[in-house]
Amino acid sequence: MDYFCHESAIVDDGATIGSDTRIWHWVHVCSGARIGARCSLGQNVFVGNRVVIGNDVKIQNNVSVYDNVVLEDGVFCGPSMVFTNVYNPRARIERKSEYRDTLVCEGATLGANCTIVCGVKIGAFAFVAAGAVVREDIGDFALVAGVPARQIGWISAFGEQLDLPLTGEDRADCPHSGDQYVLTGNRVIREARS
Repeated sequence: MDYFCHESAIVDDGATIGSDTRIWHWVHVCSGARIGARCSLGQNVFVGNRVVIGNDVKIQNNVSVYDNVVLEDGVFCGPSMVFTNVYNPRARIERKSEYRDTLVCEGATLGANCTIVCGVKIGAFAFVAAGAVVREDIGDFALVAGVPARQIGWISAFGEQLDLPLTGEDRADCPHSGDQYVLTGNRVIREARS
């Protein structure tokens, strides 16, 4: 075993766990889960059977990652944030065949206590503020907040807010890294360094 697993955690036979991953107190990883290298699963995390977690993912305490959720490399899940996988659940109606896929792209941050309604895509390096409720797709580098979540700005891969309007044609530098970001219409891309 080339990962750390606290003695109180349960990792079901068949789960795939990458090297140098840390699994802390009272975690349950189901048998079909695939977890990459160098991840951290905080206290009381649950990972379902049909879940794929990339490398370098940090999942803070009290997060349940349900079936049909994919977290790409470098995703951050804040404490007690919530995923769902059924859009219209009822206790007496079985809807496992209706699970909706949720994709969280590389480097995205999901703030503490936010809720991600199933069936959405969170773009690369997007940032969902604490307590937000996401009901629709979010673009790359978008900064969203509120209930329901609305875009309030743009954010760099480093996590610094960019001085850009929500739409139009413009450029901005990340105040920390100096990387340049280009706004075209309602999309932002990071330009490659020369």
